[in-house]
Amino acid sequence: MNALQKFSLLGCFELKQLPSYIGQLNALQALYLLGCSELKELPLSIGQLNALQALYLLGCSNLTKLPSFIGQLNALQGVYLSGCSELKELPLSIRQLNALQKLYLLGCFELKELPLSIGQLNALQGLHLSRCSEWKQLPLSFDQLNALQDIYLEGCSELKYLHFFISELNALQGFYLLGCFKWKELPLSIGQLNALQEVYLLGCS
Repeated sequence: MNALQKFSLLGCFELKQLPSYIGQLNALQALYLLGCSELKELPLSIGQLNALQALYLLGCSNLTKLPSFIGQLNALQGVYLSGCSELKELPLSIRQLNALQKLYLLGCFELKELPLSIGQLNALQGLHLSRCSEWKQLPLSFDQLNALQDIYLEGCSELKYLHFFISELNALQGFYLLGCFKWKELPLSIGQLNALQEVYLLGCS
């Protein structure tokens, strides 16, 4: 299967692991794992997928971690995690994903924080955090994300304010807060964001 570009597993409820030879799919560009609720980890060989551009892990509710070798995926542009309710942390090696443009974390309830190294994602354009109800702050390194265009925070009910200098995000176009009930204030420095087009606040009571 040397020409295989997309690989999808949907609703494979009994699947406990992926075969290590998946790392030999040299042309693979997109990997979709949806509803693989017994899958606890990805094989180390996933770090060999040099052509991989998009990784979708949706409803993999027993997945506890991502392998550190994910940092070797130099072509990876999008990481989409939804319903990975047992995922406790992202590997520090995520900082090596120089092509990463989109990072979506939805319903990852056990994930308490982002690694400080996220500030090294120079190509990151969109960050979507949803139902991360235990998060109390975003890492200070956030103001290093020079390419970031959109921040979307939904249901992050413990967040009160930003701990980083939002004025450093010169490319920011959209700032969205939904259901962040304890949110106290917007920083004055938000007025320095010349590229900002949309600020959306809903349920920040």
